[in-house]
Amino acid sequence: MTPAELAEVVLAAAHAVFDERGLDRAALPAQTTVERPRNPDHGDYASTLALQLSKKVGVPPRELATALADELAKAPGIKSVEIAGPGFLNVRLDAAAAGQLAKVIVEAGPAYGRSDTLAGQRINLEFVSANPTGPVHIGGVRWAAVGDALSRLLRATGADVGTEYYFNDAGSQIDRFARSLLAAATGEPAPEDGYGGAYIAEIAAAVVRLRPDVLDLPEDAAQEVFRNEGVQLMFAEIKSSLRDFGVEFDTYFNEKDLHDGGALDAALDRLREQGHVVESEGATWLRTTEFGDDKDRVLRKSNGEWTYFAADCAYYLNKRERGFDRVVIMLGADHHGYIGRMKAMSACFGDDPARNLEILIGQLVNLVRDGAPVRMSKRAGTVVTLEDLVDAIGVDAARYALARYSADSPIDIDVELWTRAKNDNPVYYVQYVAARTAGVARNAAEIGLTRGDAAAFQPELLGHDKENELLKALAEFPAVVATAAELREPHRVARYLEESVAQAYHRFYDNCRIAPQGDEKITDTHRARLWLNDATRVVIANGLHLLGVSAPERM
Repeated sequence: MTPAELAEVVLAAAHAVFDERGLDRAALPAQTTVERPRNPDHGDYASTLALQLSKKVGVPPRELATALADELAKAPGIKSVEIAGPGFLNVRLDAAAAGQLAKVIVEAGPAYGRSDTLAGQRINLEFVSANPTGPVHIGGVRWAAVGDALSRLLRATGADVGTEYYFNDAGSQIDRFARSLLAAATGEPAPEDGYGGAYIAEIAAAVVRLRPDVLDLPEDAAQEVFRNEGVQLMFAEIKSSLRDFGVEFDTYFNEKDLHDGGALDAALDRLREQGHVVESEGATWLRTTEFGDDKDRVLRKSNGEWTYFAADCAYYLNKRERGFDRVVIMLGADHHGYIGRMKAMSACFGDDPARNLEILIGQLVNLVRDGAPVRMSKRAGTVVTLEDLVDAIGVDAARYALARYSADSPIDIDVELWTRAKNDNPVYYVQYVAARTAGVARNAAEIGLTRGDAAAFQPELLGHDKENELLKALAEFPAVVATAAELREPHRVARYLEESVAQAYHRFYDNCRIAPQGDEKITDTHRARLWLNDATRVVIANGLHLLGVSAPERM
């Protein structure tokens, strides 16, 4: 019996009690939930339904809880129901009902943990969006790991998700990039406001190979060649490095298309229609202060140039016009000031910022070696890049390390820790369970131990305390996934795998022998435990997949 199934049983019992007592069924919720008590001595699951309903129907909570407990005790699979405190219901399942979950999980396979809790939502999820003026730095890598994990979580809970990378190929930073490339190609020092690092020389040399005539062109024409070709080469490298990191996007959106396609004018027209645009001092302003911004924002300067904010407006409108109900944007630690202006901009378009726009801010990441921060990349010169991180600890460890912490907390990634083949390395600790469960299955097959026919599975044999503890941990997975998706917190999955599943599996493995020893014959208990072993493998693999991390069969 899963927690969701038990919750349905509790609600059915409430319906029966209300009918018997003539209580108003309109007070009953459409759904309820059960939770694991912090103290396992209090039972397998707890319900607060009696407390929630007592005031609505004018029945004392303990009296209502007693009626619910009596009705619940009649349900198949319920071993006992106890009343605690003012009206908590503590429920214990019988071994057969609890153990049945192992078969449910194995038969569901990759589908276990998935739900439709966010079905009907169309979400545009934009993350990374690093400017194509250099390799992806470690801050952008954090969003690559967290954003990709979040997209997997949202899809696992039924949302229709479009992932997007905003390719910023317009503006002054691209001009500085082009000038830096030209300087590198001609042997001149980088412009004072330009970009440095060995990658600039590499890209410049690649442009010259593509266009051998570029250095014979007038400076303006040469700079335009370096601009066009250099940006494409840099962005191809960014996409390649992200792909190697396991991250690809549904859409790569070019900022230049907004300018070339008239999207900024269209956005300005829409904002005028809403009545929030004003002309002042020769410039065009959006009155974002009407919706809580600290100051109004310029859309078009007095010289006719569009601002970055105008492009932000046009891009937001473009996403909404493509049918996305919610626009989620993941930004770096230095972008806190964007929240107010972007929320106000959404309201200026007539949207509800609380529903249609969501901005997530990530905090800084440091790569640490020998107790000291790694300050710069050999190639990029001033920052630590995606490649530096992967070279230091590998893709799996990097993705797990970046997704393991709440994104609003700064983190240090210790190279020694994340490359150590010991249990204090979190990714090793979880992947070891994946490998151990696969190894147990292989070893069982070698001696002829199989799960057997599903119809012959005897879940009541999984009655050991450590078996029950592991089953309860596995039962939490769907709720963990749903909560992580709803709260945009992939780290909940990582911590669950470590603190619930991995710990419970190791205790189960140490206390409950899965394979027979010596001349011992294979029994139904061994088969039942193999079902539980394989169910653990499913949950570990599914959880790691949501984080974009592999579940190895051998380590």
